[in-house]
Amino acid sequence: MNKKITEISGKIKLPRRVKHSSRVELSQSALKKNINFIRKKVGTHPRISSVVKANAYGHGIPQMVGMLEKCGVNHFSVASAFEAEEVLDHCSPSSEIMIMGILYDEDVAWAIQHDISFFVFTVERLKLALEKAKLLGKKALIHIELETGTNRTGMTEETFKEAVSFLKKNREFLQFEGVCTHLGGAESMSNYFKIEQQKQLFEDYLKKLRKANFMPNCIHMACSAAALAMPETIYDMVRVGVATYGFWPSQEIYFQHLQSVNKKKDNPLNRVIRWKTDVMDLKLVPKGEFIGYGTSFQATQDMKVAVIPLGYSNGYPRGQSNNGYVLINGKKAPICGLINMNLFMADITHIPNVHIGDEVVLIGKQKNSVINVSSFTNYTQLLNNEMLSRLPTAIPRMIVR
Repeated sequence: MNKKITEISGKIKLPRRVKHSSRVELSQSALKKNINFIRKKVGTHPRISSVVKANAYGHGIPQMVGMLEKCGVNHFSVASAFEAEEVLDHCSPSSEIMIMGILYDEDVAWAIQHDISFFVFTVERLKLALEKAKLLGKKALIHIELETGTNRTGMTEETFKEAVSFLKKNREFLQFEGVCTHLGGAESMSNYFKIEQQKQLFEDYLKKLRKANFMPNCIHMACSAAALAMPETIYDMVRVGVATYGFWPSQEIYFQHLQSVNKKKDNPLNRVIRWKTDVMDLKLVPKGEFIGYGTSFQATQDMKVAVIPLGYSNGYPRGQSNNGYVLINGKKAPICGLINMNLFMADITHIPNVHIGDEVVLIGKQKNSVINVSSFTNYTQLLNNEMLSRLPTAIPRMIVR
C-alpha cells in the first residue's frame, strides 16, 4: 500500500489534509467595525474585555484571540481555567486573561504562575490563593465577585467584609485586582427593576470600599447589553460577549440604540461568522415519495433535492427539520425531511443550475439573501448564544477580510 501511495503522489499533488464537511469563515473587517462601535458606545476610559468563553461563542478561541488583538483588544474573559489555557496558547505576552468561572483548587497555582486573574467568591479560595502565592513567591490577581441578585456565585455582605480584611492583611501576596458582579438579565426591560436593585447594591459595596480606603485596580459589572444601553453600569472595564461577534443582546437593546441615534434603521454591528458547506448529491424525487427517514415529508409534486453533508452531530439543529432553509445560488432552499446525524436534504426544485459541489450557506450571506442565526431560534427555541456555542470545534475556522 505504501508503494502505491508513493507512486500516486508522484503523479498528482495530494492535499495536506482531507476536507471537513463544513467550514466557518470569520470576517476581520466585521470584527473591527464591531469593536469600533463598542468603543464609541462605552467611551475611551473603560477597558474592553472580550468574552471568549464557549470557544469564543463558537467562533474559535485560536482564531478570535489573534483577530481581537489586531483590533486593539488585549484583555480576555473566560469561564474556566481550561479556556484560559487555550487563550494563553494563542495570545501575545502583553494580553491579560481573567477567569470568571471554574478554577479547580489544583489549578490555582497555575493561574498565579501565569499572571491570570480570577474571580473569588469564597474566603476559603482567598486562603488557598495566599498559600499558593507564597509558595510561588508572586502575587495572586484577585477579582472579588459580589452577590447582587443572581444568586449564583458571589460574596454576600458578611463574607465580603471578611474578604476585604483578609486582602488588606495579605496584600503582599494578594493583589486586589478587581471588584465585580454579574447582571441578571440586562437585555430585557422586564428585568429592569431587578437590575436597578443590583446596581444600587453594587454601589453600596463600593461605598464601603471607599470608606475603608481600599479600592481595587478595576471595577466592572457591564455585559454587552449593559455596555450598550446602560452607561451608568460602565466603570473601569466592560465584559463584552455577544456584541463582539456582531449580535445584539436582544431586540430591545437594538431599539434603544435606534432611539439614541434617532434612526429607523442602523446596522453598526456586523456578523463575524459565516458557516458554509457544499452540495453532496442531487436527487430527483417523484410525486408521492417520502424524503429521508420516516414519513415526515412527502413530495406533493415531482421534486429535485440537494443532499447536504452535515447534520445534528455537526451542530446543525434537528429542530430545523421541515422548517429551516439554506442558501444555494443565492436562493432559499427549504429543508425537507428530518435532519439526520450527518445528512439532510433541501428542496431545489425552484433553483436552476445547481450542481454537485456548489456552495451552500448555512449562516451568512449569499448574493442578496441572508440567513441569520435568529432564523434557527425561531424554530428550535435555541438562543443565539446557544446555537453558536454548539458549533463543534472540529469545524475549520478560516479568517477572511
